[in-house]
Order: sequence, then structure tokens, then C-alpha cells
Amino acid sequence: MISEQLSKAGSGIRHGFFTRAGGVSQGIYKGLNVGLGSNDDPALVAENRRRVASAFATGPDRLTGLHQIHSADVVTVDRPFAGERPKADGLVTATPNLILGVLTADCGPVLFADTEAGVIGAAHAGWKGALTGILERTVEAMEVLGAKRNNITAALGPMISQASYEVGPEFKDRFTDANHENKHWFCTSNRENHSMFDLDGYIIHRLQKAGLEAISLKTCTYADENRFFSYRRATHRSEPDYGRQISAIMLEDR
Repeated sequence: MISEQLSKAGSGIRHGFFTRAGGVSQGIYKGLNVGLGSNDDPALVAENRRRVASAFATGPDRLTGLHQIHSADVVTVDRPFAGERPKADGLVTATPNLILGVLTADCGPVLFADTEAGVIGAAHAGWKGALTGILERTVEAMEVLGAKRNNITAALGPMISQASYEVGPEFKDRFTDANHENKHWFCTSNRENHSMFDLDGYIIHRLQKAGLEAISLKTCTYADENRFFSYRRATHRSEPDYGRQISAIMLEDR
């Protein structure tokens, strides 16, 4: 597990950006695969999720996540979900001892905390979610629970780096059609008519524009195979599936 500055002493916050280390899955899922949507052995995924929950000194029934769909939809939660997980990409809470988790394998995991108000959030920010507003919608949902925008810190976890994220012209066009200034997040690729996209930089830009302090781990899921699962790496290798790592945050009882 790797982490940043949300969990300062006395903050009442626990959080972690988990790597693939420390799990029981094997083969292409080797390590801490927590992907409920993967084709991994469900019993191994359940054990991996139990280990994540134990890092927060609680049980797996308190680990709450979503059926992620690359949307800008956010859910407010005050208890673990019963039955099917909601289809959304952000979740927020003011309830202690409830772990909010997002799964990624190249997309950007973002954890949010207002330690003064006791409100937290988590967002799965792939390019589509970031472009369509998942970050801002998560902040707005936190504000409904009493958070103050200028007190919210956002921490970005492991995601694909610009050096590994080559995209075609239609991808770049989506961003520049939305805002011409988005051209700043692309640089030239070695391949004709292709570009390299800076997802981490773009997410930081959106967060700062929304008035938040943003911290980034600056780690690349694609390049660091020993620590991270990567959808793009698995695709380039023609592997049939891929694991998912988790980023999670919890309020402690005050």
C-alpha cells in the first residue's frame, strides 16, 4: 500500500492506494486483485478484499464500491450496499467506519477529504469521467454533506502516465472540441497523427480549477508491472483479462 497526505495524525481519516502486492490471486491476476468484475476465482478476490478491509481494522462488509461505468454520476452512501452495486463512478459519505473504494487499472483514482467537516469521497476518473465532470460532481456531493470546497484535499493515486498513453486523433478531438485549451495535455507521439495524453495533469488541472488542493503520487500503472495492474498493458499483450487495484478511504469514529 502506498499513500499520501490525507491521513495525517489526528485527521480522523484512513486511506490507502493499494498496489498488487500482498494478495492471493495467481496467473495474470497475481497479487491483490480486488476486481469483482474480473474472471478471477471469486474466493481469491474475496480474500483480497478482506485483506484490504483489515488494513482499515474493519471487516469486508464495510468495504463499499460501485459498478463503475465511466460516468459523471455520484452516489451518497451511509451504509454498505445491499444487493447490486449502483452504476456510478463517485461516492461520498459522512458516515464513520465505511470504506469507500474505487477500482482502477490505468484510470485515475482520486480520494477526497474535508477533515474539518468529516466528509470524504472517492472517484474513478478515466478520461471520459474526467472530461464529463466526475471530479466536480464528487466535490458538489461532498458539499451537500457539509464539506467546504476550500477545505477539501484531493489525492491522485497510480494511473497511466503520459509516456505510456498514446491516443489517436479522434481522442484528442474530443478534448479540444470541449475546450481548445485542452491541447495543453497532449504532446506529439512517434506515430503519425497520434499523441500522448497526460491524464494525471488533466485531472490535477480540473481539481485546481474547481478550487481544490491536489496531490499526486506520479506513479505509472503501465510501466510498473511489479506493483500495478494495467488494462492497456494486458491489451497490448493480448491477455484475456486483467486485475484491478483499489484506492480506498474511511472516516474513523471521532
